[in-house]
Amino acid sequence: MASDASLRARPVEGPFALTLRSGASDHVHCLNPAASARGLGRGMSLADARAICPDLATRPADLAREAAALAGLRRWAGRYAPMVASDGADGLMADISGVPHLFGGEEDLREDLQARLERAGLASVSAIAGSRGAAHALARHGGGIVPDGRLAEGIGPLPVSALRLDHATTAALAQVGLTRIADLIPLPRAPLARRFGATLGLRLDQALGAQAEPVAPEPEAPHFGVRMTLPDPIGLQSDVMAGLERLLERLCAKLALHRRDARRLRLELRRVDRGMTEVEIGLARPMRDPARIAALFARGVAEIDSGFGIDALRLSAPLTEALAPEQLGGEVALRQEDALADLLSSLGNRIGFERVLRLLPAQSLIPERSFLTSPAAYTAAEPMPATGGPQRPITIFPPEPVSASAGVPPASFRWRRMRFTTLRATGPERIAPEWWLDDPAWRSGLRDYWRIETREGPRLWLFLTPQAGEQGWFAQGEFA
Repeated sequence: MASDASLRARPVEGPFALTLRSGASDHVHCLNPAASARGLGRGMSLADARAICPDLATRPADLAREAAALAGLRRWAGRYAPMVASDGADGLMADISGVPHLFGGEEDLREDLQARLERAGLASVSAIAGSRGAAHALARHGGGIVPDGRLAEGIGPLPVSALRLDHATTAALAQVGLTRIADLIPLPRAPLARRFGATLGLRLDQALGAQAEPVAPEPEAPHFGVRMTLPDPIGLQSDVMAGLERLLERLCAKLALHRRDARRLRLELRRVDRGMTEVEIGLARPMRDPARIAALFARGVAEIDSGFGIDALRLSAPLTEALAPEQLGGEVALRQEDALADLLSSLGNRIGFERVLRLLPAQSLIPERSFLTSPAAYTAAEPMPATGGPQRPITIFPPEPVSASAGVPPASFRWRRMRFTTLRATGPERIAPEWWLDDPAWRSGLRDYWRIETREGPRLWLFLTPQAGEQGWFAQGEFA
């Protein structure tokens, strides 16, 4: 199915296979019927496959996409059975007890299933049997239907590998001449278990229906979405916001029930002309507060084109996070965090969350590397380490040349076309370049930094490169 799903997105004529890297080589992961007809098989090395079929077209396998496609097919298969479960990475198992008569019988049900899958472009093999093990074995060896009470006859000719045994057990059985399921059925279970393990007897009993193996479908992930259909179209911003607030109350209640917070929300509006428009917002901090979320939607709702009116609204949370535990008390701190989160959310929705940055400390004495910038919405604030060392300026900029008078520190200097007179100086603080990093700006060597208070008011951070003498003065920061 994986190769068919890939071909639906980008069709390819002729033999085709998905490849998966294992160790130092690529292997065939899934292939289409045209490739199978050329003698290729799953698990074959890609080099061997190309030697057999030089015109083989390949693509890398996407396991996450395959799992999503199988999950979608599992939901679709619910039309044939109330309980459908995954059967490995490439199959489905459905309990159709009491269902075949709705389609005219087992044969008609299977034909309807095969026809629909074929129209969808999915090559498949299906089987119907009285046990899960027998259906699994038959589906992977040609398919078909096993009548009630004839499981032993139906699966007897199949190889023992169809019993979902590991390779070592299958090889051990082949060494003593037990290659078909029919060879195992008349043998006593105790000697088989002693020699080949208890799993062999369990799988054989499951296939023959002597051991129950119910179908247990995976629980569906909760869907966080609510909708509202209106009896009369609306177009005013106030009416849309009123409908949004009602949807938010329902959605936030659903989030609270599953102990989740929303990180991204999408409002879809359907117009009477069947056109669609949507407003999507992100949240700097996961939350489920209807009032605070509604305020973030106001700007986007004001810009929508309602056309001849809106008759349906749908609100969903495509991205959620588990509810983080919060310490009781500290209401003032929580209010401050909420206010900051609202500010970051508002700015992020306007200019992009990646452009709203915060400074984080870094382990470096070099001024330019003493901090990091990171998106504020995705990182937590960290206090700057209390090093006990000299104070750093509030603003740091690339070094700018300074024309200074004689003396260390200079009695006067000229910077940015202005002349300053030194009133008070603190220093020097010597900083050496980090020898393990080749930074062109620090190739001049050591720097002696001074805090300079000027008579004109600015408090500047100047440094002198001793190697250049008194002509090597630069300004690199300004204190508050």
